[in-house]
Formats: sequence, C-alpha cells, structure tokens
Amino acid sequence: MKRKVIATKQGHRADVGEYKIYRVLPNHEVRAVGPFVFLDYVPAVLHAADEPRKVANGQGAHPHRGIATLTYVLNGEADHFDSNGHHAKVYSGGAQWMKAGSGIIHDESMNPDPNTGDGLTHGFQFWVNLPARNKAEDPDYRPVQANELPKIPLPDNTGWLKVVAGEYEQQTSPIPAYSEQLIYHIQLLPGKTFSLHTKGNLEYALFLPNASAVINGQGYDEQDLLLFETGEGIIEMSNPANTPIEIIVFGGEPYTEPVFAQGPFVMNTQKEIAMAYDEYFKGKYGKINYEQQAI
Repeated sequence: MKRKVIATKQGHRADVGEYKIYRVLPNHEVRAVGPFVFLDYVPAVLHAADEPRKVANGQGAHPHRGIATLTYVLNGEADHFDSNGHHAKVYSGGAQWMKAGSGIIHDESMNPDPNTGDGLTHGFQFWVNLPARNKAEDPDYRPVQANELPKIPLPDNTGWLKVVAGEYEQQTSPIPAYSEQLIYHIQLLPGKTFSLHTKGNLEYALFLPNASAVINGQGYDEQDLLLFETGEGIIEMSNPANTPIEIIVFGGEPYTEPVFAQGPFVMNTQKEIAMAYDEYFKGKYGKINYEQQAI
C-alpha cells in the first residue's frame, strides 16, 4: 500500500541578507514534521570566479535556544562560528549540527567549495525541536564531512541514498538525535523508480529541491513539499527525466509536548520564551571571538 499524500505546499521567499532563501517549514498547513519545526532551502546559485567571498563577521550573528540546527550542504563551503568557542568549515555533501540548548549565538557564511571548483552554493537548514528535558542542556556542536555520512547504493542501479540524519538499513548518521528522526538525500538515475518502506509510527515529508518527480504515480513540481498520511506504507519515487534528480525525505517521531515558537527560540511555554529573550539581552549567551576561533 502506498502512503497517501495529504498536503502539497511550496516555500515562500524569506531572504536573509545576500542569501536567497525559500522557507519550506512552517506554513499554514504544516507546522512540523516529526521533530522538524523549520526548514529553509537555499537554492543552487552559480557564483562568478571573481565574486568576493562572504565572511562571517558578526553582521549575521543571531541567537538560538531550545533547538538543534542542522545545515546540510549540497554544494559549497559552510563556515561556522559560535559563542561556545566552536569554529569549523564543512564542504559539499557534509553537515553542521549545533545544539543551542540553553542558549547560543552563531554565525555562518556560505561560499563555493574550493575542493570541487564548481562555483556552486546549495543547501538546507533544518531546526530540530528538542524535548523539554534537553532544552536546558549545555550547547554543543559537531561538523560532519561528506565521507562521514553513510551513502547506500539502491537496488538495480537505481541511484543512492545518503543518511543525513537517523538510520537506514542498519547504517546510522553520526548526527545526534534526541528522538527518532530521519533525513534521507536520495539521488534517482534517469527512468528509475525506488520504493521507500516507511514506519507507521513516524511522520514523513518529501521535498523536491531542483527537479520534478513522480511520487506514488502522481507528478509533482520542483520545490514542492509533500506531507504524507500516518500509518505504514511505501513512498514510491520515480524519475521521468533524462538526468539524475535529487529528493529529500525527512520526518520522525511526532513531537507531543507543547510548542511555543518566537523568532529564533522554540520552547514549551510562553514564560520560557520570555526568559530566553531576557537572558539573551543580558548577555548570558556569550560572544563570538572571531579572531581567536579562526586560528
């Protein structure tokens, strides 16, 4: 049995500074999928060779509390700084995971990957809503390069599946999880079909970043977000094009605690939101030392 599509949405423009961004989650119909309460898509951009590099210098620095951010870099070099003393660069195919916990300030920049020379930037940022018991924990950070994420060939030379978060066929992403979650990056070769067997207790969504596809026998367009009904079943994905296509499947265990979200904070009560702002304005999230951390 195929798992039925119950909603289809497109993201809306929500540019940040120089970055062109489409906000996929939340929207009027879909507030969350499993623990994921937020998803920004940064579409593929080809940069000129002489274009100045973007630098994390404080202009884009902002706080978070109560969540973990997960930046997945399809193409490019993502540079991360935070007020907990972390600095790292992650390249094409890798991910940056940061647990905001009790409060942190971070800053990111994205440039073409010098290792590939393709001139592209392209990626996603997810927000993972932490369980109440983890929201007051100390911040943490983990850079994950492409070769650290399991990449599984699909049967019959169909393509491949990369486990960005969660697990698939006993292969597990190194990105921490506080409830059952999954992010799969699937590449389907021309004319191929793949059926993903889902778990009935998990919520699932699918996003088509840069090409149309046939899902459960129905055609959908580039940048469509599909939400699936609950219950067990398969999600059948087909590539009608003559080039490979990319598909992102994500979801997980439903979040059952109260959710209060405002700006960069996601908590369980309005009082906790007020406290998050109060402690941020009092300087309790620390400061980023760009010069020292860049060494």
